[in-house]
Amino acid sequence: MGKGKVPLIERSLLDLKLAEVPNWATRRLLSPKSIFHAICRCHDSYYKKYIDVKKGGIGGVSMFLMGYVIISYIWGFSHIKHDRWRKYH
Repeated sequence: MGKGKVPLIERSLLDLKLAEVPNWATRRLLSPKSIFHAICRCHDSYYKKYIDVKKGGIGGVSMFLMGYVIISYIWGFSHIKHDRWRKYH
């Protein structure tokens, strides 16, 4: 019923223990072609996770509107400050 051990070469870097990392790194194929494919896989996974997001919601719109409110307040602060000083005159 126990799960069979996965060979060290087939495990991903995140599944390794710290002591196994040097042995895992020496067994990896480090040709220029394999390094290029690893970089492409990393780029594709980053793109899918952060850039090409399928789900959308109110979060992005609300952050945009909140940023607009803050920037417009900063731009108009000098006018607000002068109006505050002239309140009783």
